[in-house]
Amino acid sequence: MIIVMSRRAAEADIAGVVAFIRSRGLREHISHGDERTVIGAIGDDRVLSVREVQTLPEVEKAVRILDTWKTVSRENRAEDSRVAAKGVAFGGGETVRIAAEPSVWRNADAVFLDPFFTSANLYDTSSADEGRGRCRRLVEQTASAHGAGKPVLVRVRNVRHVEAALNAGADILYLGGGLMSDLAVLNEAGSLNIPLVLCKDKHHSAEDWLNAAEYVVSRGNRHLILGESGVLSHTKDHPYRLDVESIVKVRQISHLPVIANITGLWNRDMPQEILYGLAKAAGACGIVGTCFEKSGG
Repeated sequence: MIIVMSRRAAEADIAGVVAFIRSRGLREHISHGDERTVIGAIGDDRVLSVREVQTLPEVEKAVRILDTWKTVSRENRAEDSRVAAKGVAFGGGETVRIAAEPSVWRNADAVFLDPFFTSANLYDTSSADEGRGRCRRLVEQTASAHGAGKPVLVRVRNVRHVEAALNAGADILYLGGGLMSDLAVLNEAGSLNIPLVLCKDKHHSAEDWLNAAEYVVSRGNRHLILGESGVLSHTKDHPYRLDVESIVKVRQISHLPVIANITGLWNRDMPQEILYGLAKAAGACGIVGTCFEKSGG
């Protein structure tokens, strides 16, 4: 249930609603907007009556949300959320350029690292180095990016990588789509007070994506960014394409910022420059890529 307070609502009125929610065994999520405060009741809100809630002091209206995602919906917060890391804001109106390769760090606003990648090719030994070597390089690369004043997104591939990424100084944890249903990772990342990118799995819908986001936020981490990194294209040579439709859809129904990872994607032979523009037009506030202009978004 979403509870909208009146413009006159004081802190005591808000506290009264929170106490009422807790008395029914639910938890609250408070969103302070420019004009009004909105309180989300998290849990099985069937124990709450809309009519009863609307009799509480300075409650303007109460709305029962039918979707299974509530906290991340625009009914809960009409304004776009902003998530910041080292002075770079995701959802602040400007498109954040995120470099996936060292060669384009200079023209980017942030850096993306994937230190725990392991090739599926048994004959590829380039990613065989495990343990200390990878962690040492991660620390060095993170320090280098920080020295250039850029926040670092580190992709983790299982729950064991979370601690290593944090120890290396990661500013944002990046969860690929394969972890969207991994409850161990979602529980761990959801309990942290650090920005988090949650990518949509290539086989799942926008609704599944938002349900996973709702789960993370319910664990306590509200510094959440959605990530789109491709959907199945049914083309043999290019298996993944940018899921423009999902970006547009979640931007309409959720207040969370969305970034797109266009590395390795294919849309009718579009080069990175055109994919960048396509992702931006769809509503992505940040783009992971390998080709950026020297200035502008």
